Amino acid sequence: MYNTLPFIYFIAMRFFASISLNCLMLLFFNACTTAVKIPVNRQSTATACYLENSFDFSKPLPVPLHKVLLDSSIFERYSLKSLNIAQAFGFLDLLLQNNEAAKKYAASPNLENRLQKLEFRVRLDEQINQASLEVSSMAAELDCEEERITQVADYVKAKEKQRETKLTVSAIVVGAAGGIASGLLSTNEKAGNAGDYVGIATGIGEAALGVMILRNNMTVEFKHQRNALRDIWNNVGHSEIFPPAIWYYLTYRDPAKYELSLREKIIERWKSYGQVNAGDAVAEKKFAAVYLGDQGIYSTDDLYNRAKMYDQIESSVKIIKQDLTRLSSESLKE
Repeated sequence: MYNTLPFIYFIAMRFFASISLNCLMLLFFNACTTAVKIPVNRQSTATACYLENSFDFSKPLPVPLHKVLLDSSIFERYSLKSLNIAQAFGFLDLLLQNNEAAKKYAASPNLENRLQKLEFRVRLDEQINQASLEVSSMAAELDCEEERITQVADYVKAKEKQRETKLTVSAIVVGAAGGIASGLLSTNEKAGNAGDYVGIATGIGEAALGVMILRNNMTVEFKHQRNALRDIWNNVGHSEIFPPAIWYYLTYRDPAKYELSLREKIIERWKSYGQVNAGDAVAEKKFAAVYLGDQGIYSTDDLYNRAKMYDQIESSVKIIKQDLTRLSSESLKE
């Protein structure tokens, strides 16, 4: 019978020599690459979360409340936060007039004073409702942007998962084929050390594939011309993203109190939870280059981190509604 072992030996050696060479090349040229850029449909990165609205971003910020002269009696009815929210949205004078009308009616409860009190009350309610809608609109834009970021992150994550599955299957196939070939060659005395060589080649192939699995990080170019993180981080004097009233409230800090502004609290949370590496100049420079520009190259972890940062800003904006609710309740006091 014709002896096929030499032929099997030749094919096995050629096959695993090829695996060894290719895996070495993959290991040093592909696996050592930290990331692979993948394209994302332009629409998914350019979805408009901002629609033209009636916000006048050219309006100057309100005068800080601590610079406004107020009669001390106003604090008997309204808290400092309620007064500040009224100042932020530009109806502090109306609030004071409403307070005076209420005092006037209490002193002389006639029909004229009652009608005047009701008129100011209705006007005040309209202003509070308008402010609430403005807060909701800003929160909706932030929530939309957060969802847009998360959607792209999920897409990139799915691509990484597909690639990881392919690499895992390849590692299994290489390991199984190498084990079978090594076993066959080891039974042939004439094959010498061929089985050992095949085992080495197989080990190199599996190692290369394993490293590629560990370094399976893909990136995507993500555009964000309207960058709320940039305004929050840089503390711009005039924001083109946040309406003046909301920006005033986020950045207001009473010098008489040792409290951080809402903007400063947001940044402190980012640093405390490791979303920004505070104190690391290189890391902060990288953060600024990726997160604070009009676009950046993001990994999935970076995208999820950006989404969480937007979520924290959105939460701080929504908190303004609590102060509006407090203001409405205090205005109802007799």
